[in-house]
Amino acid sequence: MRISEVTDGTGIPARLLRYYEEQELLVPARNGSGYREYSDQDVEVARRIRQLLDAGLSTATIRTVLPCLADRAGRLAPICSDTIEDLRREQARIEASIEALTASRDAISSVIDAGRVVNA
Repeated sequence: MRISEVTDGTGIPARLLRYYEEQELLVPARNGSGYREYSDQDVEVARRIRQLLDAGLSTATIRTVLPCLADRAGRLAPICSDTIEDLRREQARIEASIEALTASRDAISSVIDAGRVVNA
């Protein structure tokens, strides 16, 4: 199928599909005219990439873990032992980011609260 059909079927913009290809995450076939031809498997890979990006993984991490993920009962599941450790590291990185953002939010709240006392 053509890129427009993939976009219509997945909601993933053509620009992102091209970006996935640039990042070597997705490799659609090319027809004689050079147009991309996406298979059903390519569409599934594009959906997985989108899901992993939405989960906060970088494209570099996705490139590492993507070949080791399979769909099990509608959920992505690791099938390589190293993948679990890679995902645990990413989970720890995300948790550290959440803690840092929470501290920032709390600091801003403190400043706002102090302003209310002065302006009351």
